[in-house]
Amino acid sequence: MTKFRAKLTLILILLIGCSMLVAGIFMAKVLESSHVNSLQENMERELHVIASSGVWDYQGTDAELIKYYTAQAHRLKDATTERLTYVRADGKVLGDSDQLPEQMDNHLTRPEITAAAKDGIGYTTRYSDTLKENMLYAAIPVKNEAKVTIGYLRISLSLAQVDKSIRSLWYFLISGLAILFVVAGIVSYRIAKGITRPIERMTKVAQQITNLNYESRVPAYRNDEVGELGQAINRMSESLQGQMARIQENERRLQGVMENMMSGIMMIDREERIMLLNPSAEAILGFSSQELLGKKYNEAKQQYDFTKMIQECIELQEPISDEMMFYYPAERILDIHLSPIAHEDEEWSGVLIVLHDITAVRRLERMRSEFVANVSHELKTPIAAVKGFAETLLAGALNDKETAVSFLQIIFDESERLNRLIGDILELSKIESKRIPMNFSPVYLPEFLERSLSVLRKEAEKKHIELSMMVEDDMYIEADEDRLRQIIINLLSNGIAYTQDGGKVRLRVEPLETNVDGDYERLRIIVSDTGMGIPKKDLPRIFERFYRVDKARSRSSGGTGLGLSIVKHLVEMHKGTIRVESEVGVGTKFIIELPVIH
Repeated sequence: MTKFRAKLTLILILLIGCSMLVAGIFMAKVLESSHVNSLQENMERELHVIASSGVWDYQGTDAELIKYYTAQAHRLKDATTERLTYVRADGKVLGDSDQLPEQMDNHLTRPEITAAAKDGIGYTTRYSDTLKENMLYAAIPVKNEAKVTIGYLRISLSLAQVDKSIRSLWYFLISGLAILFVVAGIVSYRIAKGITRPIERMTKVAQQITNLNYESRVPAYRNDEVGELGQAINRMSESLQGQMARIQENERRLQGVMENMMSGIMMIDREERIMLLNPSAEAILGFSSQELLGKKYNEAKQQYDFTKMIQECIELQEPISDEMMFYYPAERILDIHLSPIAHEDEEWSGVLIVLHDITAVRRLERMRSEFVANVSHELKTPIAAVKGFAETLLAGALNDKETAVSFLQIIFDESERLNRLIGDILELSKIESKRIPMNFSPVYLPEFLERSLSVLRKEAEKKHIELSMMVEDDMYIEADEDRLRQIIINLLSNGIAYTQDGGKVRLRVEPLETNVDGDYERLRIIVSDTGMGIPKKDLPRIFERFYRVDKARSRSSGGTGLGLSIVKHLVEMHKGTIRVESEVGVGTKFIIELPVIH
């Protein structure tokens, strides 16, 4: 913008300067012409005065005439300071104030003499060979009483005086032009600055808009073209600001969706490079975005089948869907959808890959299938026993009272087992479908746990198992009392069932997250036994439905295989967690952590 201002200033100075220079030259020429005309008029008046005041018809020899007129020319020069020449009608010079007439040529053909003879006055400007300088000549004819031309009077003036006057005029003109140039420069700079300053500010605002500063505005100017340009830039900035705000809001929404999607999103551009990867895709593939972004899909250390599927989608440019087993970073089943991306002009621009981790879904399906099989098997066993013993009784064993009583007891036990199994299945179904209302109320733990233990003391005494409880006197918890009792009794029952005679089952409660005032936010309930223990390989599946470590012993103990699954769901309904620690031959410990207040 500084260059533009300098150019504009220079152009204005040149325009003003050239205009002033042309005007000055024209004025100088006019003044010069006026000055010369004034001199000519003065010379004409002087000639007429000289012609009327002198005697020009003197008679005598040529020598006498020359002497007479030369003396008269000298006398007039002393009065006028101008050169005076008297020329006879035939062109012979009879008198001159500066030169000897005898040495001068015939002047009849001189321009001023010729013009005077023709027009009554003649002027000419030429270089004088006699005086060696430019001279201005003026001549008039001298006539007698009969109006006959008897000679010519000529005066001449050195142009050195005219040139001196013209030089003085030029000096004055140049000085004035110099001053005017300075003034014109200042004025031009101010004008250029006034024009370019708004443009400079608009340029700065445009640069700030280019640097994404859409809040920048052009200051208000007068209502001219520059002001309209500033208003247009402001409107453009406001429009861009609104559009960028919408774009950023959409980007934030899209970013939020991408970051919080459970499905993995992966995008490959037309150069076959990975250009987008959301956090879920990072977790599924086991690589961070820094490791994958910018790399070609076949250089990203991915599973061969997955890479081959991407290559097939790129070659066919058609959607592809399939399920695939991934082994890194963990074994899982993925539902993969690949879709080619095309712009409005249908030009292919990449591939969008959506990854769904369906491991849990497939596992749930497997568990459901196993659940149906287990339920069928568990129901079939007591039903088969009831049917078999009933058929035996009908076949004649009913007459043997001792045998009949034994068979009927077995039928009754199997019916009870079948009833418990169906009850547990219905209970678990209600819990999983969230159809059980939770009635939370304060529970005084020492009294509550004592009552729970008293329910199982007789069963423990049969196996000479020691039941013990360790809980502080002032412990309370907000819980559903019935469901909490179900949790405790199920865990204690398992401990008694899987502990050998003479073993121990302990119940301990301890506070967690105690503050400076001694108040606690969570409680830990630990149920431990000295039973047979659980092998390490079975621990991850211990809370599954119908899963048994020792199936034969579990059935003999009367268990349904659903107790721990029910316990886990009830703990989760109390917003708590449960885990198990066990060592074969040493015992098992179930650890429950529950919030004190809901």
